[in-house]
Amino acid sequence: MTTKKNGDTICHKYLNGRFSMLIHNYGLFWNRSCVYWGKRGVGNTGHLKGILISARTEEPIDFRDQQGVYCLYDENYRLVYVGQAGGKNNQRLFARLKQHQNDALAERWTKFSWFGVRQVLSKGNLKAVKNSTNVSIEKVLNHVEAILIASAEPVQNRQGGKFGDDVEQYLQYRDHDSLGPETGEMLRALWSQLQKQ
Repeated sequence: MTTKKNGDTICHKYLNGRFSMLIHNYGLFWNRSCVYWGKRGVGNTGHLKGILISARTEEPIDFRDQQGVYCLYDENYRLVYVGQAGGKNNQRLFARLKQHQNDALAERWTKFSWFGVRQVLSKGNLKAVKNSTNVSIEKVLNHVEAILIASAEPVQNRQGGKFGDDVEQYLQYRDHDSLGPETGEMLRALWSQLQKQ
């Protein structure tokens, strides 16, 4: 169902005028090294961009202000930490991840997954979250189960989690302008130059 509200198009189902979903979007196993963490100075705050898995040609969405839960993993995809973003302390996803760059977990994680409660609006920004929602117990349980299955990847679970059709997965977007070329790209370019000599 598509709805207009305050000038923004919202493409999600409503239940009695309130959201009928707990989780609206998520990203799985994003690479820490592909996040633009920012630099000193005005306008260099960094970002946490993703592209909708079903529409890879669209503009990336910045999830830096997303609220929800997140998981940190080591290089072997082993779960090392689970946390909240944007709850009681009001620190959003990017701020929480940036904290983990310098805390006791700094050397223990290389990847992360996140599960967000803020919808992406048609203009590419995130909708504000209201504290009062009307979500059925079935959806809450399905979402909690889906988060656990997606984040922990238990070997005995043969089926995936049941987020539902309205929950969108995003792939990580690597900002080449901010981060520069990847190591493999640089090595190929150098090798190509050496071959010409």
